[in-house]
Amino acid sequence: MVKFPEADARMFKNKFVCRRCKAVKRSPSRKVANQQVKCRACAGKKFKPKRKK
Repeated sequence: MVKFPEADARMFKNKFVCRRCKAVKRSPSRKVANQQVKCRACAGKKFKPKRKK
């Protein structure tokens, strides 16, 4: 799908999806792992990485 690394980084690097409301947020992975990041829409703290199709 992605033909060059810059596009891959833009689309997938540090992007996470809220497990409760499916909102997408860009944040450092260490903060997401420590649950220091809140979802803007629902204030949930559980995220998963954006899926590469």
